[in-house]
Amino acid sequence: MIILITGASHTGKTALAQKLLEKHGYPYLSIDHLKMGLIRSKNTALAPTSDDNDLTAYLWPIVREIIKTAIENRQNLIVEGCYIPFDWQKDFGAEYLNSIRYYCLVMSEKYIKNHFADIKQYANVIENRLEDACVIESVLEDNVKVLRLAQKHNVNYILIDDRYEINIE
Repeated sequence: MIILITGASHTGKTALAQKLLEKHGYPYLSIDHLKMGLIRSKNTALAPTSDDNDLTAYLWPIVREIIKTAIENRQNLIVEGCYIPFDWQKDFGAEYLNSIRYYCLVMSEKYIKNHFADIKQYANVIENRLEDACVIESVLEDNVKVLRLAQKHNVNYILIDDRYEINIE
């Protein structure tokens, strides 16, 4: 089983992947770790602050083939990060799609406004973000953008609205 977790910034993708690892023992791949490894090793001219579309175009083909390899070897894997394109399904045939579960995390405007202090507090719960632009305006903007794209592409998304409860069992 492959579990893809994507979504807006600061929605808890990495924390959810860590919880699933602890519960099921599935390893997870942080696309941010892959990104930073490729950048730090100078295997790309991209930077941590590069445009998300450019980073997705560079990282997704690598991640896509890791997913295929895991499925072909009947291995479980959680892949988390914001660099999973909304049209990801086009890259897989039915023999792969049957083994993939996709979840996109999005917070509502109401949730962000009512819980922004919590969002900021948990920003570094799993990873230390060296340069974290966790300001309410950017969090609101990112979540609106991700929600629109999730709806446009008709993908499975989880809207965090009243309480932060995510159950993907």
